[in-house]
Amino acid sequence: MGSMSLNCLKQLMRAMTDCPGFDRVLSKVDLVSASPGKVVCELKVEEEHTNRGGTLHGGLTATLVDVISTTALLYTERGAPGVSVDMNITYMNAAKIGEDVLITAQVLKQGRTLAFATVDVTSKATGKLIAQGRHTKHLGN
Repeated sequence: MGSMSLNCLKQLMRAMTDCPGFDRVLSKVDLVSASPGKVVCELKVEEEHTNRGGTLHGGLTATLVDVISTTALLYTERGAPGVSVDMNITYMNAAKIGEDVLITAQVLKQGRTLAFATVDVTSKATGKLIAQGRHTKHLGN
């Protein structure tokens, strides 16, 4: 984490989504809070985020798990993003258009070469768990 402030973390996330790459799909994700190894973001589900059934697309959910857990890793003393080694997502409930969801990423452990994180995607209104992800990243030597 070093000298990275919450404002710096917000600027980093904005810079990712302002580039002409895939991360643009996260342009409407807002960083709500951060503490060392934990990041909470919010997203209002809009039509652009949905599948044909009108609910939050599973691929976007996977992207949220990937990017928000990486952001939590960046907000640690080590501050290394790493590269993905394994990721899984369990989908439990649907989030509909207009629903606000919270994405809470927590670093479980950082070792010498691997880091482990968990991500909960929940309904802001009800607290109902929409999806849960686990992410393993290789941090290098």
